[in-house]
Amino acid sequence: MSMSENSYPKAKNLLNESFDVEAFIEEEFFKGIEPDSYMSVSEWADKYRMLSSKSASEPGRWRTARTPYLKEIMDCLSPKSPVQKVVFMKGAQIGGTECGNNWLGYIMHKAPGPIMAVSPTVEMAKRNSRQRIDPLIEDCPPLRNLVSSPRSRDKGNTMLSKDFQGGVLVMTGANSAVGLRSMPARYLFMDEVDGYPQDIDGEGDPILLAERRTATFNKRKKIFLVSTPTIKGLSNIEREFENSDKRYFFVPCPFCGEFQKLEWAQIRAENGKAEYECCHCHKLIGEHYKTQMLAQGQWRATAKFDGITAGFHLSSLYSPVGWLSWQECVDIYEKTKKNPSLIQGFQNTILGETYEQESEAPEWQRLYETRETYPIGTIPYGGLFLTAGVDVQKDRIECEVVAWGILFWTEIRHIWMSGINLSKS
Repeated sequence: MSMSENSYPKAKNLLNESFDVEAFIEEEFFKGIEPDSYMSVSEWADKYRMLSSKSASEPGRWRTARTPYLKEIMDCLSPKSPVQKVVFMKGAQIGGTECGNNWLGYIMHKAPGPIMAVSPTVEMAKRNSRQRIDPLIEDCPPLRNLVSSPRSRDKGNTMLSKDFQGGVLVMTGANSAVGLRSMPARYLFMDEVDGYPQDIDGEGDPILLAERRTATFNKRKKIFLVSTPTIKGLSNIEREFENSDKRYFFVPCPFCGEFQKLEWAQIRAENGKAEYECCHCHKLIGEHYKTQMLAQGQWRATAKFDGITAGFHLSSLYSPVGWLSWQECVDIYEKTKKNPSLIQGFQNTILGETYEQESEAPEWQRLYETRETYPIGTIPYGGLFLTAGVDVQKDRIECEVVAWGILFWTEIRHIWMSGINLSKS
């Protein structure tokens, strides 16, 4: 890897007589053998991350307390966590992508290694580089000193590649098989995975193709998948979430203190004011309580943890006060009543759930679902085997089951033998 001026600021003074060469070599040597930092990703974000006005609605210093549900997700991405794969199935305006960007900044600063960041397309990867990755580096002093400026002559910082001490960040699209095979990666960040093609250049699932790049890093690898879901049965993020320990965020009622996950069925809206009905004490909770509810919330797994994959699901009902309100969610829902084509968008982006179309089932499945239950029949005494005859009618299928016994076959044999005797005579 080439040495850039910004990556090694002290190297410019090597010829200066006052520069301590031995101290410089010793410092760089111990940097190379230093283990991954025990600082968590959330701690790093609170200390170093600055949000740019180019991509954030609330620019300035990052505060995990603003989105407390992201803390456990980020900490599962920390080196000290045994989790190797994190799946985040979510609604809109939750902060999932910025959570991933915090992780990228942490890696470059505290746990360097090769990183691959995958967007649905190469064009989206370029856009993400300009709007999110470049501001992430420019607005964070520790990262600014590790990655050269894109305006410098150093080739270590291009649109889709960022060199830093101890590693490299490569950005590509899920529509490029060549990009997904470009390098081994210890860290893999896959954003909006439901926008990925189901098959890429005849080589199969791009998610599996990208995950193969982490195989050589064994237990030291970290994989992060983020997306709003799409169609049931076709959703990549739903498939990955179902193979995880399926964690949901439970928050306490400000009145009775009982924990519950926020469900759309409990939203109550009257006179332009949306509130949440506690499923325990049934009191109406105003949205101004949401901040304290989120601060006291906790993730609870609903399936067994396999030691590898942690899955998180979060709807937009958890969006912090000042972002997406419950009343705005209600307004969007009311629009779906007038325009059914908006229902899928509501379920995907607000509830963070997959959408199942009524006409999605094939003909045979819809026919099967209209079946009737009949009493179980009894095989008559003497029955040796059964035959079934089926006749397709306009509105139904008729089926007749017949039991055959030894008396029948005796009669058949008698008729058959009689025919033989007649032919001989």
